[in-house]
Amino acid sequence: MAKTKARYRRRRGQNRLGMILATFVVLLLFVAISVRSMDLLSKRDEYREKIATLEAQIEYEEARSEEIASYEKYTKTRKYIEDTAKSKLGLVYPGEIIFREEK
Repeated sequence: MAKTKARYRRRRGQNRLGMILATFVVLLLFVAISVRSMDLLSKRDEYREKIATLEAQIEYEEARSEEIASYEKYTKTRKYIEDTAKSKLGLVYPGEIIFREEK
């Protein structure tokens, strides 16, 4: 009977040690996963900021593209030719009166 009690105590001690080790391993895994998830969350936030910046840049470039397209259309009009001839070459229509500021 003494031998069975000793075996029982030894097994019980081994079970406790096994449970403690298993708990320790689970806690280590939990800590590792928590740290990794924090890193992933910070990267996610950085990527969201980068996406917002890039979307703003895309909007700016699209607006700029529209301005360039409208300027291209304007340069093909008669009005552009007249404005350029008047401002850069000083040309006027016959009989047109020009008002200039005095300096």
